[in-house]
Formats: sequence, C-alpha cells, structure tokens
Amino acid sequence: MKLSKYVKIYPSPEDPDSVILFSTKKTSAVLVPAGLFEEIGNGGLSREEEETLAGLGLLVREPEEEKKEMLDYIAGLNARTTSFQYMVILNLDCNLGCKYCFEGARKGKFYLSDETADLLVDFITRRNYSNKEKITITFYGGEPLLSVESIVRISEKIRAFAEEKGILYSFSLVTNGVLLTPRVVERLAPLGLIGAKVTLDGPEHIHNLFRPFKSGKGSFDVIVRNLKETADMIRLQIGGNYTREYYRQFPLLLDHLADSGLTPARVPLVKFDPVVKESNEFAPPDFHDGCGSINDPWIAEASLYLREEILRRGYLTQKITPSPCVMAHDDSIVMNYDGAFYKCPGLIGRENCRVGDVRNGLTGSRESLGLEDWKNEQCLECAYLPLCFGGCKHMKLVRDGDMRGIDCKKQYFDRTLGELVAQDIRYNL
Repeated sequence: MKLSKYVKIYPSPEDPDSVILFSTKKTSAVLVPAGLFEEIGNGGLSREEEETLAGLGLLVREPEEEKKEMLDYIAGLNARTTSFQYMVILNLDCNLGCKYCFEGARKGKFYLSDETADLLVDFITRRNYSNKEKITITFYGGEPLLSVESIVRISEKIRAFAEEKGILYSFSLVTNGVLLTPRVVERLAPLGLIGAKVTLDGPEHIHNLFRPFKSGKGSFDVIVRNLKETADMIRLQIGGNYTREYYRQFPLLLDHLADSGLTPARVPLVKFDPVVKESNEFAPPDFHDGCGSINDPWIAEASLYLREEILRRGYLTQKITPSPCVMAHDDSIVMNYDGAFYKCPGLIGRENCRVGDVRNGLTGSRESLGLEDWKNEQCLECAYLPLCFGGCKHMKLVRDGDMRGIDCKKQYFDRTLGELVAQDIRYNL
C-alpha cells in the first residue's frame, strides 16, 4: 500500500521520535513512530498495520482508485443524505442597525407573504420522501423572529405532514437574539424548534459598536439576558463576526458568558468568523473592513487564536471536517422571502444566481453554478482537496465578479492545518 495523497505529515510536539499523520479525507490523526513511518510504502508494515492505516484513510492500494473516489465523493454524499434541508429567509427587515449588515442594500420592509408560505409548504410536501428520514428548516432573515406568525404557519403544516409520513420535522433559527424570549421559545418548541444560533460580536463595548439597535442603544445586555433565560429550553450556539482590528478582544466575551452562567454546559458551541466583504452592489456604504479571501494572512492568525481561546475555556467549536460548499448539496435549498430559490444565502437578490422558484421548482444545474470546477488535476493532486472542494463560490463571486473557477484555500491551510490538528489532539476533539 501507498501513502494517500490526502495526508499531511506533521512533527509531534510531544514526541520528537514520532510524526502525526493526518488524513484530510477522513480527518483522522495518528501518532506514528518515525521508524514505522519509514516502513510505509516499502512493504515493511504488517498486514494488520496496513489495514488499520488504510481504514483511517492514511494508506491506499491504488492512487488512481483514490482519485476516482474523490471525483465521486460529493455524489456519494448526496446519495447517502437522509434529510431535506431548507433555509427560509422570512424577511429582509431587522430591529438592529448593524454596521456591516450582511444583506446590505438588499435590506428593507420585505416579508414572506402567506401565499408564498403556503406555496413553500406545497413544494416541500410534494417531494419524494421514500429515502428520507427528516425535514429540517433554518429560518433566517433579516431577523426571523419578526416573522413568528410565518414560522407558526409553515411549521404547523409541515409538522402534520411529517407525522403522517413517519419522518421527523425540526427547525432552528439564525437570530440576533433580541426577541428570543422564553415566551417565544415556549410557543415554537412544540412545533419543532430545537435550536438557535445567536450572534454576539465580542464583549459588550465591541458588540454594541457593531450591532446596536436602530436607535443607537446597545443590544448586548438584552441578548445575554435572553440567552440566560432560554439556554435550558433549546440548544444554543453563539456565533460572532470579527474584524482585523477587534478579534483579539473576543475572548473577553467568553469570560463574560461564563461569569454570567452561560458556561459550556449550557451553551456548548461557539464559533467566530471574519466579516466577509460584499460586492459594491449590496455592500453597506460605510463599512469597508471585511475580508476578501480566507488566504489573507491575518485570517489564519485570527482563526487559530480564537479557536484556541474557545477550546481552552471548555467550549466546543467546529471540528476539522470534509467541507464541500453548501451549494453542492442536492437536497439543500435557500428560499428568499419572494419565493426565489438559491443555493447559498449570500446569493439572494442576484437574478443570475437563481436556481428556480417556489412556483416552478428547481431549474438550475451544477454546471451553471461551477460546482464541478474543482475536478481538475491541480485540485485532485492537492492534499487539502477534501477540506476545500474548490472553496467558497460566494467569496469567489464577490472578489472576482464570477463564481466560476476555484477559490483556492491552500495558503490558509498551509498556515493553519498543522496547528488545527494539534488543537484537536490537545483537546481530545
């Protein structure tokens, strides 16, 4: 057997006589004595050793077979998927005046109508569920909790349909947290609400700078109060969006959460991400600090620093995992408030990125979105392919004006993956 091309080799920080073999394909890490590592590929391993390392994705019998395996990876992933996943953008309105608003110029008093909500229910219930076990919806905005009645209208009908079919229905929220009160949770939980991702952009003074109410008043205290009152009712995740100037202050938020009783036992998952640039067409006019590429050197520094601070305090965060673009998942759809279908929330409002609508169904193709562009020799020979699959189409579009082609992440992983693996080993992830 031979070493997989999707393996990275790193020195062991604890044992100078060993190396860490990390499979980007299976995200498995093994500490191997240097002497044993030298036997790989020259027939010196026992059959049992070879089979063990092959099972972890570290050894392969034939490189060409492995290449075919990667070419078929996403198709296999789609074939094994047992759920339909929808993101429903209920409105483009908000009760906050965020400095870097993701919707930017798209924002306004635009709401999902009852008619479109019912068309969505019809679309969902007409699909084939013979090989599916669940339906999941993420309600998004704008601020989704400005549209509670739409959540109720949709969820009552889909929950009844799911029960009739013997499948599961659940939904979650991406919310600023201002309206996430116990009363709202008590109303929505019986309909399928299981969790919410709530945004806190650092400690109070930073968060209030970037995410105030429209009046200018800070929103931090209201959100933290709601988190404390609902943490034992649903599964909460805390997200945050950082800039180059302020990311080193984010650990102060973690300390404040723990001191407030929002410990890892109550809010286990925390994930911070950089604010991403938007195209001139939609970008907020007074904000220019977003990143344009994950390969920006400061992103590597910030992501390693913040991940370490999260894990060191006992919170969980996203693991290293094979990461096809969300657009590559066949059974994942984003519906805008007006009924238009997209494959990524970052693409809403771009007419040439539509892949259908709730009245006529899906019409787009993988080729038209450039989802097969990573199937080239350079990407197939790259050890990082399973963690990238061509990168982020939205970021590629914003940066280059065209989503076709590759948003290569090699520079980022060159800078970070060894330490990411070390963090996972250190914290037993």
